[in-house]
Amino acid sequence: MINYPISKNQIMHPLVKEINERFDSTPTIELLQFCVEHFKNKLFFASSLGAEDQVLTHLLVGINNKIRIVTLDTGRLFPETLDLIQYTNERYKISIEVLFPDYKQVEHMVNEKGINLFYDSIENRLRCCDIRKNEPLKRILPGMEAWITGIRKEQSVSRKDTKIAEWDERNSLIKINPLVNWTEVEIWNFIKQNKIPYNILHDKGYPSIGCAPCTRSIEKGEDIRNGRWWWENEDTKECGLHQK
Repeated sequence: MINYPISKNQIMHPLVKEINERFDSTPTIELLQFCVEHFKNKLFFASSLGAEDQVLTHLLVGINNKIRIVTLDTGRLFPETLDLIQYTNERYKISIEVLFPDYKQVEHMVNEKGINLFYDSIENRLRCCDIRKNEPLKRILPGMEAWITGIRKEQSVSRKDTKIAEWDERNSLIKINPLVNWTEVEIWNFIKQNKIPYNILHDKGYPSIGCAPCTRSIEKGEDIRNGRWWWENEDTKECGLHQK
């Protein structure tokens, strides 16, 4: 009898199912406690410093203030976002790990396509996102088994079927989405009740905040994602980090 090696997919998918069934109707804090205890130092939280991510930072630090929190400095962030990194570190007495893109890749891209190449085509925009976001994140993935995100179903059409836990085929690990069923009202009520620091751009009509050239404010009643890559006519607007 030949003993074929068990793939990581076979090992992890049953756990994805278990998490979805076990924590479907439980408080978010219980899910986070399980993740911190189960995955230990093979777990990280990828924060963009958005409202959802600030909620998760608040909850995670309350469980374990040594939890690994990373954020991506693409080189095109708003000053307000950079200020929030420092403020959050000071408030929670933590040190958010800042990941930067490879400068050689950025130099080559900009010299070849221009500083604002992303306005010219979706292909260019995805290339920019890949170099400035996806590649830096990939550098920390070896040895990791799970990552936590601030994805919510309400955020976009492409996220409406998101589960609490999913197998991230692209990165070969489990993706945990603790706030997937939270509403925007619940997010902001929690922020106010707990005096959680947040990006002041949210008060100026920016519900979703990414790189400055690719983010704009929206009018009341507009779809949340209308402020991101607004010049594109696609219904699904993602940077690739959460591509399925």
